[in-house]
Amino acid sequence: MTTLLTAYPTDISFAPADLHGADWSAVQPLYDQLLNRKLKCKGCLEQLLLDRSELDAAVNEAGATLYIEMTRHTDDEDIKKAYLSFVEEIVPKLKDISFQLDRHIAQCPFADDLDQDRYGVLLRDLESDVKLFREENIPLEVEDTKLGQQYSEICGAMTVQFDGEEKTLPQMGPYMQVVDRKVRQSAFETITERRLQDADKLDEIFSQMVTVRNTIADNAGHEDFRSWSFQAKHRFDYTPATCESFHRGVRENCVPIMHTSNRLRAEAMKVDLLRPWDLDVDPLGRDPLKPFAGADELVNRTSRLFHRVDPSLGGLFDTMREGDSLDLESRKGKAPGGYQYDRDRRRLPFIFMNAAGLMRDVDTMVHEAGHAFHSMLSRDEPLVNYRHPPIEFAEVASMSMELIAHPYLDEYLSQEDADRARRTHLEGVISSLCWIATIDAFQHWLYTHPHHTQDQREIYWLELHAIYGPDVSWEGLDTARAKLWHRQLHLFEVPFYYIEYGIAQLGALQMWLMYREDPARAIDHYRTAMSLGGSKPLPALFDAAGLQFDFSPVMIARLMAEVEDELSRLPV
Repeated sequence: MTTLLTAYPTDISFAPADLHGADWSAVQPLYDQLLNRKLKCKGCLEQLLLDRSELDAAVNEAGATLYIEMTRHTDDEDIKKAYLSFVEEIVPKLKDISFQLDRHIAQCPFADDLDQDRYGVLLRDLESDVKLFREENIPLEVEDTKLGQQYSEICGAMTVQFDGEEKTLPQMGPYMQVVDRKVRQSAFETITERRLQDADKLDEIFSQMVTVRNTIADNAGHEDFRSWSFQAKHRFDYTPATCESFHRGVRENCVPIMHTSNRLRAEAMKVDLLRPWDLDVDPLGRDPLKPFAGADELVNRTSRLFHRVDPSLGGLFDTMREGDSLDLESRKGKAPGGYQYDRDRRRLPFIFMNAAGLMRDVDTMVHEAGHAFHSMLSRDEPLVNYRHPPIEFAEVASMSMELIAHPYLDEYLSQEDADRARRTHLEGVISSLCWIATIDAFQHWLYTHPHHTQDQREIYWLELHAIYGPDVSWEGLDTARAKLWHRQLHLFEVPFYYIEYGIAQLGALQMWLMYREDPARAIDHYRTAMSLGGSKPLPALFDAAGLQFDFSPVMIARLMAEVEDELSRLPV
């Protein structure tokens, strides 16, 4: 019998259980109490950290709830108004008082007396944030968030008429797997036409974002927004040069494998040149994989898969059937993409996605469940900061699950179709590493060339896509190719957040190899490391999982050799 993961906690001591975290009149007095509290000893400081964590969790969850509802209903004006009210009215005040608290803690004479093994990461991050904070950046960061909301709203409103029905763009996904090439081409062109209708708006939004972000960096005394972002994202364990080394490793080891796969695909399809609409269809003309029909079936089959991976993980997954923890199906007015969001006060995860009945929806479900496992395994951590691990490791939790799930895909498919899915996923790992290198290299250029024009931006994007992109003909589609980056939400809403996926993917591949050799050992390492949340530096978190924190060309070459070997055993 599954034990439901109930809302947390029952021992509220500082922030009242009924506190409304989006009501500043209720929240501010509590922050003021913390700020004015006299710290007379190390124990006083530790209690302050715990009380602050409790209060931050309440406010975080209020913001999370508003964001979740906004993405579920981008066409609801009242919901949008409530979210923007939080962004415009609460977030600036929260940033200001959080800075004051950070400074109060970082400058406390008892900070050095704390157990550095326990509090070292927290204090390091606080000290960095204090140095970075500028009051004049608060309204700029709010403006950046609002511009991101405009991007989400524009994308969420995109629908097309196709096959006699109005469809969201995620709902057009299945047509890209239809055997009839003319149908795929028509679907691709329909989607592209719709996206290009709003291309000028998105370009203008992004140009505004670049200006805002450059100003933020200037205000903080940084050379450029890249430098500012590395400090803001607490990237203490790697540098821009390390990222450039990753780009080189991908270019040397992943791109050739992807191009070989492209060539084999073209041969199987008996075409001289692949087109963009040829990459998702089965190369032998078999019908698209249909792993599930509807959200309920997706949940049921995924539950069985996780129980086979490890019964304890299966039990954790089953707890998400309750507590409004899943919103899975695509619909008009729903924002694109997928995510897992922590609700910090209750310590309950939430999964959002746009399922359309495709195999990639299974990958998304398993991926976001990995994030939820991370959240649930670290939920007993008292400090909310530590319940949010660095993205470079958070994505190991999710990407590992995608790969570990391979032996159990027969929960959705026949054995023959499961082999197809495994091959597709591994080829997708390679192409995703190429895409990650493209997006990361693009961001490095964008913000180290702060005064670039829109034309220069597109020229550089096309150069990168030619280096890292698939071996596909874009003849007659120059404008569509130049705007491909518009599809990447991270560029708009969370700048410089993307290399993390590449770092994590290399960790996940290591976890996959460990699981193939010794499943029990791998799951034990997984659970141990995920329970740490973000309480250790990145290299230590990777080490706890039995992994190397290494994304050099040498590591990439070693892992790609393993992927190539596995692909050689899987039928086309």
